[in-house]
Amino acid sequence: MRTQAPLSDTLIRSIKPGDPRKRLADRDGLYLLISPFGGKHGWRLDYAFAGKRKTISLGIYPSTKLELARRKAAQARELLAEGIDPSAARKDAKAAAVQAQEVAALLAAGLPAPGSFEAVAREWYGVRAPEWAPKYAEKVLRRLEADVFPYIGARPVGEVNAPELLSVLRRVEARGVFETAHRVHESCSQVFRYAVGAGLAQSDPARDLKGLLRRPLVKHFPAILCPERLGELLRACRGYAGTPVVRAALHLAPMLLLRPGELRHARWSELDLDKATWTIPSARMKRQRAGKMNGAPHIVPLPRQAVQILRELRLLTGRGELVFRGERHHHRPMSENTINAALRALGFGQDEVVGHGFRATARTLLAEQLNVAPEIIEAQLAHTVKDSLGRAYNRAEYLQQRRQMMQLWADHLDALERGDAAVAQPAPTAATALTAVATLAA
Repeated sequence: MRTQAPLSDTLIRSIKPGDPRKRLADRDGLYLLISPFGGKHGWRLDYAFAGKRKTISLGIYPSTKLELARRKAAQARELLAEGIDPSAARKDAKAAAVQAQEVAALLAAGLPAPGSFEAVAREWYGVRAPEWAPKYAEKVLRRLEADVFPYIGARPVGEVNAPELLSVLRRVEARGVFETAHRVHESCSQVFRYAVGAGLAQSDPARDLKGLLRRPLVKHFPAILCPERLGELLRACRGYAGTPVVRAALHLAPMLLLRPGELRHARWSELDLDKATWTIPSARMKRQRAGKMNGAPHIVPLPRQAVQILRELRLLTGRGELVFRGERHHHRPMSENTINAALRALGFGQDEVVGHGFRATARTLLAEQLNVAPEIIEAQLAHTVKDSLGRAYNRAEYLQQRRQMMQLWADHLDALERGDAAVAQPAPTAATALTAVATLAA
């Protein structure tokens, strides 16, 4: 039986336009697919993989000469011998090349490569940020951009290991900001868990670092807890020679148990002085995003001293929106540093008292000197009361009790300002705490 001889360059060059043959076989499944128009012909390789017959293209003659086509065919057969489909391998190679080009374009544009820690972290951030308050979201992203991305941002998220991450966190600790290091650690852990869920990582390396970071020292806001010293501060505030707006804020800050930001952003539309009530919208409270959007407003019962101060202040700023307007720009609230600067001007150092510390002062003295039940104080402080398992369970507002407490506290501050030493009361039992509030306020 006669077998056809392998192809040769001479034979291929002899093919004329209109040649009736459709193909010319070479060997081992390699053949040349003849173009009826002449000139360019296609190399093909027939093979079997997983019980199916397949064909793969190996180039165009004459740019792909006979020897090159044979080498490509030999490479395809080597893949088959290894159990790899040459067609699938080619598709994977093309996809890898396209991906490499895309990565190069992203890097040239200053963007993270797909699958890198930074890319996954930004994707995680995009999912979680809508749940957070804008300022908190900004802090999370800023910490990642400053302390993490420069060091492991370009690494494939699934390849980052615990020692690498620990090195990143040690850099943060070296600045002495141990609380920040813990926050960065928690954010990274959430990114890795997100990557595990997305199939980009096998585990969370941050999990193995628990207990290796230095514990941050709990630092409370400086606050005056001595009644006599608080009386000195109140007398100093009474003699403050600054602007009426700042003087009013100095009187109200110790009295109303509010955070400085909640106080200085006060709007006249929130105040009902006839009903002695200030209703702060949930959006301005320190809450998670869901609480800001859907939570109930915070009610602040105003003692008569506060109402009097606000009535006088309304003569000055009542035509505008803001209660505590800025001195230069009336459409802006007074600066967040105004209260602290006034305290410094009065001779009280930053290690002794700050505006936020008035909440701690009230929390302590209301409980220790005026025997008010903690849950009423916490309600006025707008704290979420939790049980031993960390679950929020107490949603009572205690509005009537808080109104009594606020008047009691304002009267107590007046007594301290006068230097009246007989302001403390004997502590009743917890069961009679609420009764004590009503009795003392009467």
